[in-house]
Amino acid sequence: MKAKIFFITAIIFLGACNNKPKDPKAELADLKKQQVDISAKITALENKGVKKDSIKVNDISVMPIESVNFTTYVELQGKIDAQDNVVAYPQAPGTITGLYVKPGQHVSRGQVLAQLDNSVLKQNIAQAESQAGLASVVFQRQKNLWDQKIGTEIQFLQAQTNMQSAQKQVAALRQQADLYRITSPISGTVDQMDLKLGQAASPGMTGIRIVNTSILKVKADVPESYAGKVSQGQNVKIVVPDGNDSLTTKLTFAARAIDPASRSFPIEIKLPPRKSLRPNMTVTLKIASYSKNNTIVVPLKAIQNSENGNYVYVNQNGTARHKDVKIGTTYNSQTEVLSGLNIGDQLITNGASDIADGDKVRVILK
Repeated sequence: MKAKIFFITAIIFLGACNNKPKDPKAELADLKKQQVDISAKITALENKGVKKDSIKVNDISVMPIESVNFTTYVELQGKIDAQDNVVAYPQAPGTITGLYVKPGQHVSRGQVLAQLDNSVLKQNIAQAESQAGLASVVFQRQKNLWDQKIGTEIQFLQAQTNMQSAQKQVAALRQQADLYRITSPISGTVDQMDLKLGQAASPGMTGIRIVNTSILKVKADVPESYAGKVSQGQNVKIVVPDGNDSLTTKLTFAARAIDPASRSFPIEIKLPPRKSLRPNMTVTLKIASYSKNNTIVVPLKAIQNSENGNYVYVNQNGTARHKDVKIGTTYNSQTEVLSGLNIGDQLITNGASDIADGDKVRVILK
């Protein structure tokens, strides 16, 4: 029994000795040794070809750089108008007694379109013509006498003056009667006429529109900001949406003065005869303001900015490379590059904002 108790006591004593804390210096040395062993094992595994996953590859799209022709335009809204588009009015008030044309009819310059009541003037003209006829007879007889040296010179001159006065009176009344007619000032087509027999007409209020559709033009107002880009003689592309038509011609007129109210200046473009074009149609004008052949043009989105200027990225065998560029004119999201790029470079377009010089890239985006 005493031997058993001694054995148990010895075991407890030995256990107490084993739970004694380790020396901190020894423990630190042991951990460093383990760290060195682990680093050695990682290096060995990497040397055996275990692939690192820390290298990022960026997905991009590219555009091959090539030489193109580049043109910029000033785009404006305009309206088609007839070169000759007028309204014929009566020159005196009166009641319409005759209509001699209808809408769509072709008329000539000076043709009578409508007649206003001038019955009183007709009576006055008839009376004046009678007096003029009498004065002419008296003058002729007096002249015959004067040629025979009969009568006085005063009688002859008085008869001559009376005749001339009567003739002028007739001419004046006839001119006054013309004021009661509506005549066409141009040759063209009756485009609008809302007159009726018996209707009262007055100057500047009641008229007939005449349009010469064989000579058309486009009219537009150009903002002051484009004054240095728009001038007479420039090429103009005219697009007629409603007429499903387009044509290219020359700018025939550009005003020099700026309107102080609208801060714009008017322009005009003469149009060739075309069945699809009509007055008052709305058109889009594209005036060529800058043009250059064999130049480099890139999407505006591919160009980035920094405090040092503009730059782009190009793809060189799967690596993004930074290139400083000098840019020129921009139009329709396309920018001319004056220097910094060469023909054949692979310009990075989509994905360029997410990369840096030297990054690995992969061309997959469209």
